[in-house]
Amino acid sequence: MAHVHDWSAATGSDEPGAPDAAPDAASTSFEAMLDQVAPRLRALRQRRELTLAELAERTGISVSTLSRLESGARRPALDLLMRLAGVYRVSLDDLVGAPQIADPRVRPKPFYRNGKAIIPLTRDNPDVHAFKMVLPGHDPAAPIETSTHEGYDWIYVLSGRVRLALGTEEIVLEAGEAAEFDTRMPHGNVSASMEPAEILNLLSTQGERVHLRESPDR
Repeated sequence: MAHVHDWSAATGSDEPGAPDAAPDAASTSFEAMLDQVAPRLRALRQRRELTLAELAERTGISVSTLSRLESGARRPALDLLMRLAGVYRVSLDDLVGAPQIADPRVRPKPFYRNGKAIIPLTRDNPDVHAFKMVLPGHDPAAPIETSTHEGYDWIYVLSGRVRLALGTEEIVLEAGEAAEFDTRMPHGNVSASMEPAEILNLLSTQGERVHLRESPDR
């Protein structure tokens, strides 16, 4: 399990009048890691294609504070890091680049969007995001809502049957079948029956933002 650092702890001796201790390897490594927080924060925001104003609205952190964090003019406090980690859906250790210790497992936290149960299967990948999704039952005669955006999607049906709309065409995917497509084409998917279906979904960064971050919580 990754070690979570106490970012609010002060460094140095607590003894009054005690001379400053010479920096050891651990404190030097810690300082070097903190120095990398600013560029990591900036890269994460740019990867998510968010402006400082948009990030400020989502986190409640002022634009000026976010700018100073990303420039390195301000050291990150724990409460600020927790809010940013929540928006970026990464752990604190991933956010600051703390070394992973022994356990590479992802501990997914399910959430819901538009009636779908969504389980993240990756941490912070710059290129692709993997999810398991449970699609609720859907009237086979009802239309499929579609959308378009930049990016690329791949889905694999774990169980049930899935209706996939691509442009003016529609196909039904059975369990064990996969599909990949350019998301600039109008697309959407639902369960092909009144029973739920389960899929694995790989989304490009742009697709992840459109499908999962811009929809209101349900």
